[in-house]
Amino acid sequence: MKNILDRNQNKAEEVRSLLREKKVMMVNIISSPGAGKTTLLERTCESLADKIRIGVIEGDVATDRDARRLQKYDIPIVCINTEGGCHLDSHSISKVLGHFDLDHIDLLFVENVGNLICPSQFDLGETFKLAVVSTTEGDDKPAKYPMLFTGARAVILNKTDLIPYTNFNAASFETDIVSLNPGITIIKTSATRGEGIDEWLGWIITQLKSFNAS
Repeated sequence: MKNILDRNQNKAEEVRSLLREKKVMMVNIISSPGAGKTTLLERTCESLADKIRIGVIEGDVATDRDARRLQKYDIPIVCINTEGGCHLDSHSISKVLGHFDLDHIDLLFVENVGNLICPSQFDLGETFKLAVVSTTEGDDKPAKYPMLFTGARAVILNKTDLIPYTNFNAASFETDIVSLNPGITIIKTSATRGEGIDEWLGWIITQLKSFNAS
């Protein structure tokens, strides 16, 4: 396992160096299946695709259904099917970057395979990780899967409109996250309703400006 991670890290640094050179900010989105990653990307593309040059790498075990949901935004998309694999790695990212014109992309999203464990272990060469959690999963995810929340720059708490129909404890959720990562940003959304999306858009634009200024 150590050899696999070492090889992955070496390639991740190559990817990161290339993206820095091209001034492309890459965001690795990690969540459980069904948390709302694709819907969040739809909302993001709806608002920003005509202002910011966006690209997407879609990671799925099978099918290109999520990728097809984003085609209407006329952005470059590459789909990676892992054929049973539980995560993307830096080698798979490196192989598909050649399908993008990196000189004409500002922001590259990677929608990782739905899984809170394996994707958290593998550096893709991203600028940062973004965790997406839905309220229907329960409030104990940070405590049970600390690696993701320790390494993420921000967490999207999605499906907040469903809290009245669950036993989700928002205070407990936030306490666990802050204990793991005091500097993390928490953004509450209902992506299907559009609630909290303006805050998310403002945050990601600020991150891009900071990246370009560095």
